[in-house]
Amino acid sequence: MTETFAGELQIIDKPILWSDFREQLIREYAATHYNLDRIYIIPQAVVVHWTTSDTLESAYQHFYNEARADGTLNVASHFLVSREGRIYRLTPETALNRHIIGYNWCAIGIENVGGVNGVEDLTDAQLEANVELIKYLHKKYAAISYVFGHYQQDVAKSSGLYIENVPNYRSEKVDPGHIFMAALKSRLQGENLKFYDD
Repeated sequence: MTETFAGELQIIDKPILWSDFREQLIREYAATHYNLDRIYIIPQAVVVHWTTSDTLESAYQHFYNEARADGTLNVASHFLVSREGRIYRLTPETALNRHIIGYNWCAIGIENVGGVNGVEDLTDAQLEANVELIKYLHKKYAAISYVFGHYQQDVAKSSGLYIENVPNYRSEKVDPGHIFMAALKSRLQGENLKFYDD
């Protein structure tokens, strides 16, 4: 199913595997990391990523299964944006997905195909798609106030949104690159969203 919204935004549904088992894993993750009993979120932030893979299908397959090899909730994001700027919705927009440590309980994730070997190569079409998608999300979910890149996870703690119960559970990230986030910030001025400087 493809949805068309005001303007040119189109979102194509391409769901990953969703089942009672995924919901059980989400509840376990939320309990362990946030002391919460939930599978859905009230979105307060949008976090932008890149996949470190060069094809849409490889990224999709990476997110598809419910569990990782260790039996815990697999990583996933709400949206996946192709190199050509097509937007795919992988899960319900308010699902609790595992895409950024400390913020999964309140953040919608957008993955962009690219960033192989840390190269800042996201496309102009992806920038346009992210701009329009973030505008759509901000209009739909009034509580969204913040937009930040995965690499900005530490500075974003000043938002007060960061929660993590597992000691020393963290990862270093560079996605989606400084250039892309600076362009997003510039393009979304006037949208009453809070961004972070690098």
